Amino acid sequence: MELVDLKASLRKETGNGPARTLRREGKIPVVLYGPDTENTKLSVSAHDLQYIIKKSKGSQLLVNLLVENGGQANHSVMLKELQVHPVSRAPIHADFYAISMDRKIHVTVPVTTTGFAKGVEAGGILQVVRRELEAYCFPNKIPDSVELDVTDMEIGDSIHIEEIEAEGVEFPADVNFTVVTVSLPHREELPEEGEEEEELEEGLE
Repeated sequence: MELVDLKASLRKETGNGPARTLRREGKIPVVLYGPDTENTKLSVSAHDLQYIIKKSKGSQLLVNLLVENGGQANHSVMLKELQVHPVSRAPIHADFYAISMDRKIHVTVPVTTTGFAKGVEAGGILQVVRRELEAYCFPNKIPDSVELDVTDMEIGDSIHIEEIEAEGVEFPADVNFTVVTVSLPHREELPEEGEEEEELEEGLE
C-alpha cells in the first residue's frame, strides 16, 4: 500500500472560532499524534483530503503528511478518525496517527468472497460471520481486503481464522472463530401428521 502526499500547515489557534475560519478558507483542523510523536495541531485542505479518500481503494488510508511551515517535515501517518458534516458529509476534522514503515501495526481489513459456493447451488445460504478481521503487519503490507474463495464450500463447510493466510500478514485471534460458513436455510417447523386434525377438532368444539 503506497502513501499519498498531503500538504499540511502548523496552526496555533484552537477552538470553534478559528476552526470556523479555517473551514471558510477551505481547510479543516487536524491533529497529528503517535507513540514517538508530540501532539501537533495542523490544518489541511478539505478538498485535497476528500479527494484522496475517494481515490483510496484500500481499507486504510496511509498518508505522507508534508508540513510546509515551521520547517519542512514529512510524517508517515494513518488516518485514524474522520469527522464529517452531518448534511454535506464533507470532512470537518481529522486525526492522523504517526506510523513507522519498519514497525508492524494493528489494522482492520474487510472480508470479501469470490466464487459461487456449491452449497449455495444445493440450497444453502452463504453467511459472512466476520466482515472485518484484525490484521498485524507492516504498513506497506496492509491488504485492501481479505479475499476468500468459497467455490468449493458445501453445506456445513466453514472457513476459520486459522485457515486464512496472506503474505506478510498475521491474523491474531484468541480462538479459532468462524469467518464464513454455508448453512441450511431456516425452515418453519411443520405440524406432525395428525396434529392438524386435532387442532381442527378443537376449533369445532
